[in-house]
Amino acid sequence: MSIALPIEQHVPLQAFNTFGIAARARHYLRVSDPAQLDALHAHAALAGVPRFVLGGGSNVLLTRDIDALVLHMALSGRAIVGEDDGKVLVRAGAGENWHGFVDYTLAQGLGGLENLSLIPGTVGAAPIQNIGAYGIETKDVFHSLTAFDLETGARRILHARDCRFGYRDSVFKHAEGARLVVLDVTFALPREWQPNLRYAELAQAVEAAALAAPTPRQVSELVVAIRRRKLPDPAEIGNAGSFFKNPVVPAGQCRELLERFPHLVHHAQADGSEKLAAGWLIDQCGWKGKQLGAAGVYPKQALVLVNNGGATGAEVVALARAIQRDVLARFGVELEPEPVFV
Repeated sequence: MSIALPIEQHVPLQAFNTFGIAARARHYLRVSDPAQLDALHAHAALAGVPRFVLGGGSNVLLTRDIDALVLHMALSGRAIVGEDDGKVLVRAGAGENWHGFVDYTLAQGLGGLENLSLIPGTVGAAPIQNIGAYGIETKDVFHSLTAFDLETGARRILHARDCRFGYRDSVFKHAEGARLVVLDVTFALPREWQPNLRYAELAQAVEAAALAAPTPRQVSELVVAIRRRKLPDPAEIGNAGSFFKNPVVPAGQCRELLERFPHLVHHAQADGSEKLAAGWLIDQCGWKGKQLGAAGVYPKQALVLVNNGGATGAEVVALARAIQRDVLARFGVELEPEPVFV
């Protein structure tokens, strides 16, 4: 049975990235069946064409047209697939909308992903970025994933140790994992669930709602309300969510900064280091609500850069670099962007 490879040419990507940046793909394939990747690997005429994998476009900043074959991952499907050591295993295709998948697990009566509600993007991006919010990261609920090796054409099963998860990091963001395309992800969700309220703002929201024993759905609703209050909807204002990682510095450097800036927002880490709030650093440099060209800093959250209409990737990069320079000059701290610049 032959598999169709409906490859299109010079396809606009503006609708496929949450920043809404105008760019084009020289070649484009919507991947809705893993067999398409098998067929692509066997297609001799396309062997030398570079590949670029695109999911929901929520963690990418397009600065140019992509002179490659863009593989737009649209693999669907979600199901409970078993149990393991008191955990319910739930699997979803890489192209599933992330928040839609979280909502699916809640509808099955399963908690564990509620703190990650309303994060933009797809399921396939979750392990790549090790997405996290409100006290939880992908690695905390991850079981395994299936990946396709673009070089060998083989499928691989990766577990947590193989993914080498770090803060907004994984093996997929490094050379040794760059050739792997995520096909599906399996999560291990607790049968005996307890709310994770370590994040102060979420704990305060639960208290304000007078929820003595909140359900996963109630926690999700509070997370959604917090995010909507603080963050712009990409459907209305182009953005990629938090643009910079919260920098992690040695405890000694944090103490020195506190002597100069007593209100510095910081959080102690298990290894003794301190995580600083990038949004606070940017706000203190006066960037909240400011613009450079059509790119700007969201007035309600300095950690979010936005496309105010017609911004180019170059304008967003220029804004990001200006912010990085100011934060480094004032605090001696380097900010690292979360989105991948292409």
